[in-house]
Amino acid sequence: MNRIDAPGTAEADWRAWPGLDALPELDVTRWRSAVIVAAHPDDEVLGAGGLIAVLAERGVRLRLVAVTDGESSHPDEPPARIAAVRVAETEKALTHLGACETIRLGMPDAGVDEIALTPRLRELAAGFDVCLAPWEHDAHRDHEAAGRAALACGAPEVLRFPIWAWHWARPADARVPWDRAVRVPLGTGLQARKRSAIGCFASQLGTILPPATVEHFTRDAEVLIR
Repeated sequence: MNRIDAPGTAEADWRAWPGLDALPELDVTRWRSAVIVAAHPDDEVLGAGGLIAVLAERGVRLRLVAVTDGESSHPDEPPARIAAVRVAETEKALTHLGACETIRLGMPDAGVDEIALTPRLRELAAGFDVCLAPWEHDAHRDHEAAGRAALACGAPEVLRFPIWAWHWARPADARVPWDRAVRVPLGTGLQARKRSAIGCFASQLGTILPPATVEHFTRDAEVLIR
């Protein structure tokens, strides 16, 4: 059994761990532009939806690079139909967070080609101050390929957001580089906007994203790794 399919860590355990509150706060005031990489529709909202809203409020130029359309999330359904549903869900979710240019690469879900993705991200991140992407050790092959490609994209700063790590890791887990982690505090208004955005992904909620998993993404701060 892989780490994602195994029983996970309860959100109550994470919220009780003082290590999260002790992380240094991320300073975003120096950024004027940001590229956000999503291996699948919903990655950007789960991992960095609050930060996207913060940057949008500040008038930062935002570009979302959607690597896949998530067409493999329901293997028994026609891929084209699932892709259309998930793209529409992302578009609706982004209305809760702020204006964001979206570029879709259409790479195969569950088969992201890191070698092909790296030069595309290098092109699409050119001139941007920061790149936000899934963590390259998240235990999902597409997340990891996207994270490694982001690290090679040439952006002045690259920060990665854990997604599945909140499920398989544990507080103070040595597999997570907490010494390079930073936090983005989310006030009640930002938390509400992020919850609304997450709620747009009806195709994922309750099955791929059960309530216990969603709880990891509705806390009062997001965590990224430098």
